[in-house]
Amino acid sequence: MRLEDQDFASAVSLLFAPGKRPRAADICAQASNAGQFSISLDPAADGGQEEGWLELLANGLTFDLSGLAPQPPIDVPATVHSFGLSPAIDIGGHQAVLIMPGPHLAAGGAMFPVVRTLAMIAAQLAELEGVDAVAWHPARAVSDADYFRRGVSRWIEGGAFPGLGLSALASTPEGGLASEGLSLFTGQELRLAPDIVADRAEGAKIALRLLNWLVENGRVTDPLEFTGPSGETLRLEASGNGAIVDVRRVAR
Repeated sequence: MRLEDQDFASAVSLLFAPGKRPRAADICAQASNAGQFSISLDPAADGGQEEGWLELLANGLTFDLSGLAPQPPIDVPATVHSFGLSPAIDIGGHQAVLIMPGPHLAAGGAMFPVVRTLAMIAAQLAELEGVDAVAWHPARAVSDADYFRRGVSRWIEGGAFPGLGLSALASTPEGGLASEGLSLFTGQELRLAPDIVADRAEGAKIALRLLNWLVENGRVTDPLEFTGPSGETLRLEASGNGAIVDVRRVAR
């Protein structure tokens, strides 16, 4: 299946080397082992032909999983950000198994409970044998399977949001930093002024703390002040159309 034929605003792909994709029975076994999702529809359950897809159920929500063997794989999505991935892995030669919200969730695919559950299912399935990487489509990010699983699992259990994996950071033309993929969770992206990120390591630390705070607290509508990791005062203010949260340092 060609990815451009579908709308994948909320989707995640598990990437396998050719010949390593799982079958429906492997997913059913993982569902039983993980205990956090179940199989709500399996076309082959009554002795029919394996159709290469399943419907998964978690937290009262259903998700479609497609690209299973023996049917043709899904194309690997285009990615621009990489986290924890071994240089020895060439994802361009891989094949994808795709997970996305079911048709009845089409209008709510970006709702926080849906996205959180999608990430949880992907983390559980990242334990499958043969998964080399996980591609989180909204952030155009690909992560090592274990890196993705550990980050998402910690978040689901109450830890920090995995800002490098479920979102990403990129340099702006002005020399600042901007997020990609955060809008799926909050409806807004983050943009840090150049002076805040002159020290790239410190700037990334500030950005990750802000990503976690924004996912926990939601949209920024009114200007507010935030204390950075080194005690600096930062001003957060939504842009004119509200799509971006601009962050500037406050002089004291």
